[in-house]
Amino acid sequence: MARQMGLEEALLDALFHIDQHRHLFTDRELVALRYAEIVTTSARDVDENLWDELQSHFDDGEIVELTTVIGIFNFFNRFADALKLDEA
Repeated sequence: MARQMGLEEALLDALFHIDQHRHLFTDRELVALRYAEIVTTSARDVDENLWDELQSHFDDGEIVELTTVIGIFNFFNRFADALKLDEA
């Protein structure tokens, strides 16, 4: 879907090694990506420092929207994995 929306291949590849390609992302994107990773792996680990950083880049509505998108994609991934939908 990202490719269809015109995202550059280099940027998509960089997502696998963000720490090595930080220069390709804005500060806003980096905090959103870090938030997505923490919400995905252990949502209870969202601490005050991350929350403050999120609020410096996003308003409350954007944080709700970001969290919703993260949650939906986590659901889709788990649903597809459980039903082995990617195995054809």
